[in-house]
Amino acid sequence: MNLSSFQGAVTAFFTRFWLPVTLLILVTITLLSLLPLPQLPTVPGSDKTHHLVAYSALMFPAFFIKYEKRRWLLLGFLIWSGLIELIQPLANRHGELIDLLANGAGLAIGALLGNIISGFLCSKTAR
Repeated sequence: MNLSSFQGAVTAFFTRFWLPVTLLILVTITLLSLLPLPQLPTVPGSDKTHHLVAYSALMFPAFFIKYEKRRWLLLGFLIWSGLIELIQPLANRHGELIDLLANGAGLAIGALLGNIISGFLCSKTAR
């Protein structure tokens, strides 16, 4: 597979499936954030890194769509993240401001990476 056909395949995938991929990530983040647990499982990496990666992955697919108001999507995800942090104490979890900051940083990183990578993969006329 040459670079051009790889670019086309990735772009076609995200252009076609950005919404289901984004919704799947959003539902997964929400369930994992609100699932009451007696104790958090031991996983490699820090909790803040997990927040950063999850929210980066959430924002990334939005940059493969012909959508001029991506900043509103980013703001919506940030508000959703804040609501999760507010609701977590009701689910025997801890809502933390630092988690919200990590989520926001993840959204910004996902937006930056999405913009760079979609710009590389998609032609300027297709965006």
